[in-house]
Formats: sequence, C-alpha cells, structure tokens
Amino acid sequence: MNTDISQQLQQQVVQAYEQVTALRIIGGNSKAFYGRADDRLLSAEILNVSGHRGVLSYEPTELVITARAGTPLAEIEKLLDDNGQMLAFEPPAFAESATIGGTIACNLSGPRRAYVGAARDFLLGCKIINGKGEIMSFGGEVMKNVAGYDVSRLMAGALGTLGVLLEVSLKVLPKTEMVETQLFHCSSIEALNKIHSWSQTPLPISASSFHDSVLRIRLSGAAKSVQAARDTVGGESVDNAEQYWHQLKEHKLDFFATEKPLWRISLASDIETFTAENDSNFLYEWGGALRWLKTETPAEIIQQAAADVDGHAILFRHSEQQTCFQTLSPGLLRIHQNLKQGFDPKNILNPGKLYPEL
Repeated sequence: MNTDISQQLQQQVVQAYEQVTALRIIGGNSKAFYGRADDRLLSAEILNVSGHRGVLSYEPTELVITARAGTPLAEIEKLLDDNGQMLAFEPPAFAESATIGGTIACNLSGPRRAYVGAARDFLLGCKIINGKGEIMSFGGEVMKNVAGYDVSRLMAGALGTLGVLLEVSLKVLPKTEMVETQLFHCSSIEALNKIHSWSQTPLPISASSFHDSVLRIRLSGAAKSVQAARDTVGGESVDNAEQYWHQLKEHKLDFFATEKPLWRISLASDIETFTAENDSNFLYEWGGALRWLKTETPAEIIQQAAADVDGHAILFRHSEQQTCFQTLSPGLLRIHQNLKQGFDPKNILNPGKLYPEL
C-alpha cells in the first residue's frame, strides 16, 4: 500500500516538474503556521504525504527507529515509551495530527534540546523525492556511516524546500530513571547566573525555563545522581512538574496565548540584549540561549538587534508572516540558492516558505 503511495507522490512531483507547477507539501498540517506565508503557496497544488505512514524498522537494542514520513509522531513516541526509550530532542507536536516528517522538516526541538542536541543531531538518514521527481537516499541507520558532508541533515529545517521526505531514520535514547524539578524565585539576571554556574558542573540538567520571576530546573538521570543534584542546587521541589514541561513544549502555557507576534530569539545565553526584569512578555529556555518574546516591535528592529549580538530572530507565529527568518548575508544566500538549484531546479517545492528568493 505504502509503495503505491510513494509512487503516487513521485508521479505527482514528476508531473509538477514537467509542468513547472508549485507544490505545497503537507502531512499532519500541525505546523502550517511555521515559515513564510508566501503568495506562491496559496495557489500551489497540494502534495499530501500523510498517507505514507508506518514504522519500517525498530530494534530497541540498536537505539534506532526508521519510519515513513507520514507516521504520526504520537505513534512513534508511544512505541518508544513502551520500550523504555524516547526521542531525546523532545519534539513539540502542536496537534495530534503531527507527523515525524513534519517534525524533521521543521527541525523543532523541545526543552531538552540545549542539553542533548537538536532534532538534526539525531537524524541518521532519510529518503526523499527531489524537485525533479527522483528518489534519493542519504545516510543510513548507524551513527558512523557517512564520509564527508552529511546531506541528510540538510533536510532538517529545510521546510520541504529541498525535497519531499519519504522516510527518516533516527537515533533514540533510553528514558531516564528519575526526573525532578526545582523552582526558584529570582530575577532574570540571578536566574542566568545560577544556570551559568551550574553549567560548570556535571549536574544532570535536562531543561530550564524562566518567566515572571520564576526559574525552573529539571533534573534527569539515575536516581542517586538526581537526588544529589537536587541537594546541590536547592530550591523548592515541584510535584507533578511533568505537566508544566509538556505545556511549555506544546505552547499551551498562558504565556503563549497571545495575539501579539511571537518571536523565537537564539543568542549566547550571557547576552543582556533581550533581557528585561520581571517582563511578562519574555520567557527563557535552554539556559537563556532561547528567548521567546511577544511584541509589536517591527521585524527589522528585532532582527537587527539579534544580528548585532551574533544571534538570530525568527517570527515564529503571527497571522501575517511575510518577514519570518533572519535575513541571510549575500554569501549565505548564494549557498542556499545553489542548494535549491541542485535539489529543486525549477523551484516547485514549497516555494518561498523559507525565503522569498527560494
């Protein structure tokens, strides 16, 4: 059945290539808000990969899972959980319909990302349909299988602009034995100082957040290690904290219930730009390296302020997303255009989703 679906998808891309017809790739459509709202996508033909689903291989002892791109993320997470394992980058779903293909295409990671790595870091290999309708495979199912550049990781964060994901192979990790969350009441400067101090020690921190003068630290690992770390950092122990971290990951906290543009700002954690005392429009994650900001400030001002400190700002969610990702330098733009030309020479796959020039 899925072989027939992959052939149908390939035929649709081939036809679009021959007729130079734009394609809008969708799976679970849970992250349709993410990326530019380009006019070319509004009139594009839909390429639906949600029917191309199913786990192809999973061997818990090998810590690797391979699945078709349309496989629901929830299905994969349940299978892993049943075997005491997890997707360590803690991907947000944003809807029950979320698929593993969309997860990788967006390269979005949750609270654990700063401490274990991003979705891209766990991608071992993938199979795609390029913009000419050719099926291509990259990487494999082991960590050391690539000589030279790992092309498969280009697909993580490309938002489907380089290829239609058919299959992905991911490294998984065992679930931790014990999880504890400690809470502190402090200023943003005090919170960052605490986190920076703890980062110099082998504490098993797996997540952090700061908002409205409250710092939360999640500790994960072996029971003895977590207990010792809890005694070291102090603070108030939080019962049933799992719900908080889930709501943070899925943007279900009250902070995210806003009509204002929501910015995702990445920068060095010790940068004081985008730091405000007791400002309810800010929420910090990843030890201060990721800062969510709700503001009506014009995009060019936000992105220039981020660029001035070697960071970058993404307009993550807004009703009119024309300026979304940080403007590329001329050199980086040429690299992106060359990659686009190589994978999708007629620019039919999600045109304009990343940048207007692509």
